[in-house]
Amino acid sequence: MGSRQPRSGGVGLERSCDVGDTDRVVSLRPTGGVELFRAWFSGRAYEPHRHDTYAVGVTDCGVQLFDYRGASRTSTRGQVVALYPDERHDGRAGSAAGFGYRIVYVEPARLSAALAEVCGRACSLPFVRDGVLTSSRLRQTVSAAFRTPLEPLAADSLVVELAEGLLVAERGGAPRIHSGGIDRPAIERAREFLVAERTRVVHSRQLESITGLTRYALARQFKAMFGTSPYRYLLMRRLDLARELIEHSRRLVDVAGEVGFADQSHLTRAFKSAFGLSPARYRALRIGTRAR
Repeated sequence: MGSRQPRSGGVGLERSCDVGDTDRVVSLRPTGGVELFRAWFSGRAYEPHRHDTYAVGVTDCGVQLFDYRGASRTSTRGQVVALYPDERHDGRAGSAAGFGYRIVYVEPARLSAALAEVCGRACSLPFVRDGVLTSSRLRQTVSAAFRTPLEPLAADSLVVELAEGLLVAERGGAPRIHSGGIDRPAIERAREFLVAERTRVVHSRQLESITGLTRYALARQFKAMFGTSPYRYLLMRRLDLARELIEHSRRLVDVAGEVGFADQSHLTRAFKSAFGLSPARYRALRIGTRAR
């Protein structure tokens, strides 16, 4: 079955499940050991198969049936599907209405590295025996992954959040999070670099070189020190600059390019998500304020 690549992260993925009777697949190229995948099927989706990645998905609509570890599993809207690597499974609709889902595939090596940071030691991959669970934490994590471009820093934070959420699911309670110290000088160097490079994509290896920390240690420590992920911090600095340029009456399409967004629609989505106003509405209000 064919797939198509959206122009930028999230574009084409946040679609309604009301797509008729045509089976569809939308995927994003892997970034940082993470791949985003969304699909809708009206009948049988997949023959039995297995893949070498960990998979965490959310059923968006309909009833999703699949055979996993010797039993038939059912996932309905809002439920989370967690598939261990190399486990045989298939997929099909549980009703005539079909089903739609979003799923995140993570390379086990990346997840293991994040787990070591979360647990403070090497530990095995979390195992969710039934493959289906109700977890608002994992559901929100997967949903958030499809709302922003999958840049390297975003992928790092996503893997850490999935590691924590899967530990909760496996253990039935809060995971024992490693409360190791924070290398404040290193994290401050990372913050300064993000501010200086706010108009372009920053890669994980650059921050690793600057701080001497692994990408997952950096993600954990940065959030502990500043209350947000490195990617989210970088995004907000871009939007701060966008506001400055908008107030100087720059064209929105030019603003988008100058602050590092893929296009004007990408800027509009991020701006509205952060400030509750579209860039055009913000500009109109600012011009009106100056006129008065």
